[in-house]
Amino acid sequence: MSESVKGPASYFPSIEAKYGQPIDHWLGLVAGKAGMKHMEIVSWLKAEHGLGHGHANAIVAHALSTQKG
Repeated sequence: MSESVKGPASYFPSIEAKYGQPIDHWLGLVAGKAGMKHMEIVSWLKAEHGLGHGHANAIVAHALSTQKG
C-alpha cells in the first residue's frame, strides 16, 4: 500500500484540477522569484495568477523547502 501524501504536496492534485496547469508550471514560476520572501511570492501568485491563499501557500512552501539544502 502506498503512503498518503502529506504537507504542501497534498494540495497538488486539487491545484492541478482547479487551475489547469501541472505543478511543475507553478514551481517554475516560483523559481523565477528568487530573492523574494515567502509571503511576497504567495501574494504575487494570488494577484497575478488568481490562486487561492492555501494553494499559493502550498506551492511556495514546497518550492522553498526543496531549494534549501
